[in-house]
Amino acid sequence: MEDIVRGLVRAAQLICTGDPAVLEIIWLTLFVTGLALAISTVIGVPAGAALGLWSRIRMRGLITVLVYTGMGLPPVVVGLAVYLVLSRSGPLGSLGWLFTPRAMVLAQVVIALPVVAGLTMTAVQSVEPGLRLQVRALGATRWQELAAVLAEARIGVMAAIVAAFGSIISEVGAVMLVGGNIEGRTRVLTTAIVLNTRMGEFDLALALGIILLLLAFLANAVLFGLQQRAGGD
Repeated sequence: MEDIVRGLVRAAQLICTGDPAVLEIIWLTLFVTGLALAISTVIGVPAGAALGLWSRIRMRGLITVLVYTGMGLPPVVVGLAVYLVLSRSGPLGSLGWLFTPRAMVLAQVVIALPVVAGLTMTAVQSVEPGLRLQVRALGATRWQELAAVLAEARIGVMAAIVAAFGSIISEVGAVMLVGGNIEGRTRVLTTAIVLNTRMGEFDLALALGIILLLLAFLANAVLFGLQQRAGGD
């Protein structure tokens, strides 16, 4: 119980004093997660909607199975795969991304993208089929039909984005493998928590954990507000 109290006090001190090292870690956490979520949303929402709507997509069944498989991939396996791809002997080794924030963003995109695509596909498939027939009767193109269905399924799409955010904001295995947990360069909240726990600095690790929970709460509150607003339109 004393460790928890010390952790709460330390978290309050770190937030109130604006510790530069902690602020840097928080900024990098938000940057990596936010960018990965944005990329996953831009790619995953249209891809998931297309899979849910258009049955004539080549190898649609195989792609769907791959998306479902990707939704359950262990993050550490994703990190290992991205590490091998970005290593010097890997196909993308010439980019020099390994142990940089770019590698961390790539790993988190691989984790979040199937979640966004899969849940968006499910949300689109649950839309009343009569809407599609009505839109087609009005002469809409395939992309206009896609936009109309997405608008109808917007609450489910927002839920997909929220789920993807939750899957990467607390992720540690993949970012540690490809980022290396380098102080001042690739250290984020989750990897800092692991490091401080291993060093026996439990109050600092707990303080960083509390800050991570606060960030996750605030981000999810914003996303929930957007979802509620979408549902009220």
